[in-house]
Amino acid sequence: MATKKSKANRRRKFIFVVGGVMSGVGKGITASSIGVIMQARGFKVTSVKIDPYVNIDAGTMNPTEHGEVFVLKDGFETDQDMGNYERFLNVSLSSDNYMTTGRVYLSVIEKERNLKYKGKCVQVVPHIPLEVISRIEKAAEKEDADVTIIEIGGTVGEYENVLFIEAVRMMELQKPDDVTTVMVSYLPLPSILGEMKTKPTQHAVRALNSNGVQPDVIIARSSKPLDLVRKEKIALFCSVRTKNVISAPDIESIYDVPINFEKDKLSDILLKCLKLAPKKASDLSEWKKFVNKTKTATKEVNVAVVGKYFSSGDFVLSDSYISVIEAIKHASYSQGAKPKLTWLSAEEFEGEAGKKNLKTLLNYDGVLVPGGFGSRGIEGKLAVIRYVREHKIPYFGLCYGMQLAVIEFARNVLGLKDANTAEIDPNSKNLVIDIMPDQKKKMKEENYGGSMRLGSYTALLEKGTLARKAYGDQEHISERHRHRYEVNPLYIEQIKKGGLVFSGASPDGVLMEIAELPEKVHPFFLATQFHPELQSRPLAPHPLFVEFIKKSLLRKNT
Repeated sequence: MATKKSKANRRRKFIFVVGGVMSGVGKGITASSIGVIMQARGFKVTSVKIDPYVNIDAGTMNPTEHGEVFVLKDGFETDQDMGNYERFLNVSLSSDNYMTTGRVYLSVIEKERNLKYKGKCVQVVPHIPLEVISRIEKAAEKEDADVTIIEIGGTVGEYENVLFIEAVRMMELQKPDDVTTVMVSYLPLPSILGEMKTKPTQHAVRALNSNGVQPDVIIARSSKPLDLVRKEKIALFCSVRTKNVISAPDIESIYDVPINFEKDKLSDILLKCLKLAPKKASDLSEWKKFVNKTKTATKEVNVAVVGKYFSSGDFVLSDSYISVIEAIKHASYSQGAKPKLTWLSAEEFEGEAGKKNLKTLLNYDGVLVPGGFGSRGIEGKLAVIRYVREHKIPYFGLCYGMQLAVIEFARNVLGLKDANTAEIDPNSKNLVIDIMPDQKKKMKEENYGGSMRLGSYTALLEKGTLARKAYGDQEHISERHRHRYEVNPLYIEQIKKGGLVFSGASPDGVLMEIAELPEKVHPFFLATQFHPELQSRPLAPHPLFVEFIKKSLLRKNT
């Protein structure tokens, strides 16, 4: 009982991160980096993301428009920034750490329908901001966090963010010593003028002021470092201390950000704003070791990623496949290598012209096919998988990449020429990949949102397999999923007899989780039904990615 009381009476602290001028300049990385530097001072940290969308979750959003859908351990589909939080903080978060406008309104409406407001007139203000505050405090309580960092998506001044900023104002009023606000603002440097401009940031701060909130710290993002003149100007016109204006220029790696923040003693500034005594001196030693690996790696590993989300330009790639990209980086750096990623559109390998392009795959140390949906580029991916299987090029398939590996094997090794997935051709005579029975009902009812197989599930690994070896001889693993289709149980024995090994399966043996070829047949041909990239961390790279990079480097050396 005493423990519960002390836990309830703790003075929890809250840091809000808001954006000014424009979105996409690094609020998520800023929030994540603040988390790292506060952890380095000995505090337990958790993070919350607020998205202004009316969507209940991020699962129905197009990845080329919104970026990757990041799946949490409890199956909730979220914004990609949740992945940044987990990677930087080395934690696993839950659905309590994520909210959208739609989710907040839905909760308030459901409470009203269930008489939780005891007959009161339910209004947008104060009940929506109060719901936001309640969710933030619940997340802090659940994680027993000393410091909770809350990122508000978009920028101040946007209509859809007004109620979230109102929640900040109300929390500051309730807990003046426990809440601080950080604004991440952009300072343009027009080439025609040759001078960094502070006026947009001044306007952004005034917009925040108009909602009753004053930032305590301004993270000044720009292509170049801020000079003292610019810092003093921002301080004067935005009512912050000069030392609280933190220069955040473009840098080589996002993982440098926490170190750069501490050069300006940001953790000391935040501790002072929160009236919080430090638990220890800043200790970023482990983080610095990792960052040093990113700079001192002498080898290069050349990995081809074959996908379809490439048609909107290069700027989309980092968003659509961000967890895959970072997982490759983590694994490569752990092996003293720098990754060189080449993006190959699957459609380039289709038809007669595509056959000629297959030879270019010999130039790569490894090939990866990430997850995805739909029929576009599928025949190209199948051609790629066949080529790397036959030419002994390390292959790593993720989710759809496993399903397609099974289809390719069934067609070209087992001789089932019309082998397919029900997602592409439900009338195929050999549906080696079929929709899960419980999913058929959901699809018929057009129940798409949050209805896939989502979140963490346990799998059992077979002894003597490449997967088991990669996981350090673990028998049980837990990995995150996001899919509707599975290997059809009717074909499992036939596929096994043909030589493909299902080295991981659900505890009941019904669902196939990992497919691989024996090492005596292929140096590394492995694919997972789950998404291992979601659990890779800078300080703890995922074992399957590490094994893939090891085998890719071995190919490079031989």
